[in-house]
Amino acid sequence: MTAEDLAKLFDAFNRHDIDNVMAFFAADCVFNAVAGPEASGKRIAGAEAIADAFSGVWTAMRDAHWDHHSHFVHGDRAVSEWTFSGTNEDGTRIVAEGCDLFTLRDGKIVRKQAFRKNRPLIEPQPRY
Repeated sequence: MTAEDLAKLFDAFNRHDIDNVMAFFAADCVFNAVAGPEASGKRIAGAEAIADAFSGVWTAMRDAHWDHHSHFVHGDRAVSEWTFSGTNEDGTRIVAEGCDLFTLRDGKIVRKQAFRKNRPLIEPQPRY
């Protein structure tokens, strides 16, 4: 896996293209989401469950987007930095910087740990 591969992964995230996203993940991968009941966030295990989680974000936030992403890979570790934005169904928005820490095996992601700044939602602007 290379930094260019990670750029392609995030391009697939931005297209909401689950098949291309999951092509980068091993079948036995683990995803630690940014929020959840555990110290590591919500732990999601297995490619199918992770695909469902990613698709759920795109359903809840139809404009979910990772911008300004940059990546580096060193051995079996990789890091991606990005700015996430998206609009909830109630019109509130989030715009926050974050990063992913990846563990790699045989050119695939086996663990994705997501971290994102915790900031207040942006209230929708009134339309006149």
